[in-house]
Amino acid sequence: MAMPHEQEPLLQIGQTESNLSRNYITMAPEEATPTATLPSGTDEASGNIDQDEARRILRRIDWRIMPLLFLIYTFNFMDKTILSSASVFGLREDTHLEGSNYSWISSVFYFGYFLWAYPTTLLVARLPIAKYLAANTFVWGAVVALTAACSNYGGLITVRFFLGVAEATISPALMFITSTWYTRDEIPTRTGIWFAGNSVGGIISSLLAYGIGHITDNIHPWRWMFIILGVATFLLGFGLLFLLPDTISKAKFLNARERQWAGDRIVIAGTGRTENATWKWEQTVECLQDPKTWLIFSIALLCQIPNGGTQNFANLVITSFGFTSLQSTLINIPYSIISVAAISGTGWLAGHFRSINCMLIGLVVIPPVVGSALIGSRSSIPHGVSLFGYFLLSTGPAGLPLLLSLVQSNYRGVTKKMTMTALLFVAYCTGNIVGPQLFISDEEPTYDTAFRAIMICYALAVCLVAVLRIYLQLVNKRRQREEGIQGSAGASGAIGGGKVVDVVDGRNVIEAVNEVQLRPEDYEDVTDWKTFGFRYRL
Repeated sequence: MAMPHEQEPLLQIGQTESNLSRNYITMAPEEATPTATLPSGTDEASGNIDQDEARRILRRIDWRIMPLLFLIYTFNFMDKTILSSASVFGLREDTHLEGSNYSWISSVFYFGYFLWAYPTTLLVARLPIAKYLAANTFVWGAVVALTAACSNYGGLITVRFFLGVAEATISPALMFITSTWYTRDEIPTRTGIWFAGNSVGGIISSLLAYGIGHITDNIHPWRWMFIILGVATFLLGFGLLFLLPDTISKAKFLNARERQWAGDRIVIAGTGRTENATWKWEQTVECLQDPKTWLIFSIALLCQIPNGGTQNFANLVITSFGFTSLQSTLINIPYSIISVAAISGTGWLAGHFRSINCMLIGLVVIPPVVGSALIGSRSSIPHGVSLFGYFLLSTGPAGLPLLLSLVQSNYRGVTKKMTMTALLFVAYCTGNIVGPQLFISDEEPTYDTAFRAIMICYALAVCLVAVLRIYLQLVNKRRQREEGIQGSAGASGAIGGGKVVDVVDGRNVIEAVNEVQLRPEDYEDVTDWKTFGFRYRL
């Protein structure tokens, strides 16, 4: 296993004056496509960008895009899971919940999510993404705030359903934005950064719940939780509206030359241009025929069944260890810190090593197998050991961002990628609908069935991720044999009339953008199956 900068070039064809030429394989030029047209803005050459300037441009992109994505995902998690904290601060009593009512309120969020998951992926690819995301955030914030007005089961289940509809847009939109701005080597790290907002949101919501939990008035603490988060989410929508650009070509924080360079590097080292793409049904069919689609779908489903239960029943499980409601909110803080470390750490590793993404997924779900076994045995072990088992569950959430990175890096073609994104979140919804139902109210507070199911799901996920890695390796070897070249898992495939650039580090991306003469066909929306030299990250 080698770091990207240690990997050998694809093929060295003689010695030339250009260092970059060592990273090319030149094929017989294809016939020019007469009908192809250059995308808007390509008539102005980006000119040569040196390493220092390139780093400044990337840093400017990072500081504009990543804080916004991070904040969105932080609020996404807080607004979705504050229900767990509210449940121990009077929500169940004030709204007269009985039996399995609370489980259904937890699950119905994902029915709304499920309903809107595919339609919103169509809209993400077709509408101006920043404006669509901002409008969605206004609705999302309003729905969260309205939860405070609920006084019965019917009201709660209605607002939770519409919260699911509102939040269904968030993850597909953030995946689309990430693959629009970043290269295949940058995507895993950036995904890990914004997805870590989930766990940071867990820390903030725990502290918020602890502070609000001390309020003693007629409104009650759980209502204040929803009011404060709803208003804050609504205000975030204005930040997205004014600060987030719809596309690279409309990014006012970059000048024309920088925008051209930023766009060209995605064509060379990313998964292709996303601007002005149209929905192509043949790409939808290809996605459904692709075996890796269903392997990723199955792994996501198995990882999200445990997630659905533990997110909504976390505080109830902790109080069963003998802690008070206030203490349960604080105990979730170290849990969230471990999750932040796991998500950001594995994201960094997946971005720097192209062949370990699947292995990392397996590694992060093994501790939850042990943890769920310990919690399931709580009757015969001390509470301290059960609590340790609960903390072992905290690495499990790192599996989903690694799957998101695989989808963003290994799928080419806007329609194919967005179809896979929709399927991924259908699995996400299904798992999160099933998960809370495994926490049977008659088994409270031990929930033996739930923790046995969590252990089995994570164990099966480890097996399937091994199958996925083997499959991707076999496909890479087959394509290498059929095409006669090694190809690259860090580049977008053949460009510039038949050159395959092996992008071994950031310097090669800069050189490639400066030296490769992109052709109109390089900007076309082509899938990974039909891209010469494209290799899958493992």
